[in-house]
Amino acid sequence: MSTIRELVAVVRQRDGVDAAVVLGRDGVLIEAAAVPPLDAERVAAFVPAVVRFAQELSLATGQGSLRSALLEHDGGVALIMALSDDALLLVVARPHAAVGTLLYELRRNRAEMRALV
Repeated sequence: MSTIRELVAVVRQRDGVDAAVVLGRDGVLIEAAAVPPLDAERVAAFVPAVVRFAQELSLATGQGSLRSALLEHDGGVALIMALSDDALLLVVARPHAAVGTLLYELRRNRAEMRALV
């Protein structure tokens, strides 16, 4: 993948993934692909608050900077991954999605994704 748009499309096309969103740490949408009725811009606005509290927890436990956070809900999961100091990736997936495999692949390709933002 050579663009942020391609990154988002590749992640979104995975089985069980409802949204892939690249956003700034301020919550501003950079690029997104989502199934209706999910509003990517609205969802992106909530991510910075989650990241701030997760980062505080990370520091309080002595585990350093936050790299990713996985939130499990009744209807699926939300994965937030730091791509750079300025950008985050949010993936929203249904319960049957292979989240472990997805997380592994995202971690393995983090440097390539970081270069896109």
